[in-house]
Amino acid sequence: MKSKWTWAIALSTAAIIVGVSIYTHRLIEFGLSARDQPTSLEDLVARKLRRAAIPAKAKTLQNPLPSTAEMLIRGRNHWADHCATCHSNNGSGDTMIGKNLYPKTPDMRLPDTQSLTDGELYYIIRNGVRMTGMPAWGSPQDGDLDHDSWMLVLFIRHLPQVTAQEEREMQKLNPKTAADRDEEQQEENFLNGTTSSKENSNAH
Repeated sequence: MKSKWTWAIALSTAAIIVGVSIYTHRLIEFGLSARDQPTSLEDLVARKLRRAAIPAKAKTLQNPLPSTAEMLIRGRNHWADHCATCHSNNGSGDTMIGKNLYPKTPDMRLPDTQSLTDGELYYIIRNGVRMTGMPAWGSPQDGDLDHDSWMLVLFIRHLPQVTAQEEREMQKLNPKTAADRDEEQQEENFLNGTTSSKENSNAH
């Protein structure tokens, strides 16, 4: 029996050494670029650690808000203004920031996110996830009663069913740069047949 344990420990140690050696070689050869796609092993370990790091009490929290149309709209608007920059309006993560984080922003419509409990989603929103780019939101004093975060949980559940019409409405609420606002104004002026003084000066 003792020899079996010795062999098991030896094999585990050898596997760890090989894994560390391969990872070290990759670091030396490719560096620490955030453009790289995480390996399947890194992805698996990250997901396991994320779940393990959430307190048992948090996993059992129930959403105190009713899943009504009004709450869903409020959650959707909050998502568009606060979350879509990284996660996109439809939750795909297909944004300039989302695609260039390491690890990449997950597609929140898929089972890896949708299988989390409401309490787990709430905990992640409130406390963030270290070394992923996911910040902690809300005021610490709100504890388990941060209604904005609970509304986001409701909307995350709705992400797999988001319609094209909803996405168009959310685009109006997405944060905009000065250049974005200027471009929208020029488009509006063109459609209305008017020209701003700035456009006139540029034309000359």
